[in-house]
Amino acid sequence: MFKYDAIMELVMAAEAAKENISTLVLRDHAESMGMTELEVYEKMELDYMVMRGSIEEGLKKNLKSMSGLTGGEGYLMNEYARTGKSLCGDFISKAMARSLAVAGCNAAMGRIVASPTAGSCGILPGCLISMQDEKGIPEKDIIMSMFTAGAFGIVIATRASIAGASGGCQAECGSAAAMAAAALVELMGGTPHQCADACAIAIANQLGLVCDPVAGLVEIPCIKRNAGGVVTAFSSADMALAGVAPKIPVDECLDAMSAVGDALPTALKETAGGGLAATPTGRKLQEFVFGKID
Repeated sequence: MFKYDAIMELVMAAEAAKENISTLVLRDHAESMGMTELEVYEKMELDYMVMRGSIEEGLKKNLKSMSGLTGGEGYLMNEYARTGKSLCGDFISKAMARSLAVAGCNAAMGRIVASPTAGSCGILPGCLISMQDEKGIPEKDIIMSMFTAGAFGIVIATRASIAGASGGCQAECGSAAAMAAAALVELMGGTPHQCADACAIAIANQLGLVCDPVAGLVEIPCIKRNAGGVVTAFSSADMALAGVAPKIPVDECLDAMSAVGDALPTALKETAGGGLAATPTGRKLQEFVFGKID
C-alpha cells in the first residue's frame, strides 16, 4: 500500500509495473479497503453519475443560488458555445459550460462531488465529461482516470492543502486543475511521468491564487474560477503531452504551494476579508445578502 505522500512514488511504481497510475491505484485501494476491485470501481462509478447529474441540473436556464447572487452561468455559456462564435472554440467552451453548471448546481444546494472541494467541484467533471461527450472516450476510461485524479488529490492534500481556509484558492481550484490535468494526460495515452508533469504545470500556473469569496459564499468569484481551472487543466495537459517539461519537479511544486499557502495573510484565505470580497461592490453584495453589518 502507498503512503500517498509523493506523486513520483506513484509514477515510479506505475512505470515499473508498466501500467497506468489508475490501474495501480484501483488495486491499492481495493487491498487497503478490503474490497474487490469491482466494488471500488462501482463506488467511483457512482461519483461519475453524480457528476453527470450535476451538469444536467446546472445547465438549466432558471437555476438560481440560495443567495440570489448567481445562477444561469452554465446555461449562458452553453448557449454561447452553440453559436460557433467562441474565441476558445466549441470544445473548450462546452467544457467551461459544464464546469460552470456544476459549480452553479453547488451554489443552488444541488448534489455535487467535491473533487476535491465544493468550491472547485466543476473542474474535474467539466474536463472529463467533455472528453466523453465531445471526444468519444469510453465511460470506463473516464471512470478509471478519476482514480488517477483522486490519487494525485490525496498527495496534494497530504503534502500541501486542498482547503481554501488554509491554502487559498490555489489549494482548491489549483488542486482540482492539477488533478484534472493528470487525468486528461492518462486519457490521451500519456505516460505516468507526463501525468506528473501536467500536474506540476497546473500547480505552477495557479500558484498564489487567493480565496476571497464575496459575502463568504462559494459563488463569486468561485463559480467562474472553475471555468478558468478547466482551461488551465487542458493547457497543462497539452503542454505535458507535447513534451514541455515543468522544470520544477511535481513534488517540489507541491512543497512550494504549501509554503505559499502558509505565507498568505488570513484576509486572503476564505475569510472574505480581502481581495474581491473587500471591494466596494463586494461589500454591497454582502449587504444585499445579509443586511448592513455595523
